[in-house]
Amino acid sequence: MSVTIYTNLKKRQRLNSPLYAIIDRQACGLKDPEKIAKECVSAGVRILQLRDKTEGIGAFYKNALLIKRITANRALFIINDRADIAKLSGADGLHLGQSDLPIKSARALLGPRAIIGKSCHSLKQALNAEKEGADYVSIGPIFKTPTKPGYRAVGLGLLREARTRLKVPIVAIGGINKDNIALIKKANVKTAAVVRAVCKSKNVTKAVGDLERLFQ
Repeated sequence: MSVTIYTNLKKRQRLNSPLYAIIDRQACGLKDPEKIAKECVSAGVRILQLRDKTEGIGAFYKNALLIKRITANRALFIINDRADIAKLSGADGLHLGQSDLPIKSARALLGPRAIIGKSCHSLKQALNAEKEGADYVSIGPIFKTPTKPGYRAVGLGLLREARTRLKVPIVAIGGINKDNIALIKKANVKTAAVVRAVCKSKNVTKAVGDLERLFQ
């Protein structure tokens, strides 16, 4: 097996890691993204996404370069929405929303080894994303969350149904914290995405440890 193939397989295996931490400056109270990334990776988080809906493209790109160096060979690094920043920063992949680039177009830009995920809010959307070539789908918001004020919670039922219908990895997202993360595990989903539960914590290492312990 070539080094390239081995490295790609190792990256994809990380899609089954328990925690998927999303660094969002607005949701995280304008904390330093680089600092949060260092703390997350040191605490054992193996998937990090950088999301920024408020900063300019220059700041987004700068933070992407910083976090790419932190995650190198230690964690998957995913960029939200911006395929151009994902490519230029050397990120491992891209996360798309329902109104973003088609997966096929993103794949053409980023290449076959890029990990591409898609946000889905219904079973139909999730099945379509898998058919279009998504490497994983995120389903949510499972619980009510201020990160997605315009969306109703889809609940655990959709998560369970998706688990029986999809072959690609599923990431549960939306309002997940230490009080409800065990419910995600009971739905037989291996990965939970968290935003405020980690990045707004005063002690990121403890927050990550507590969440992983409750998710076992």
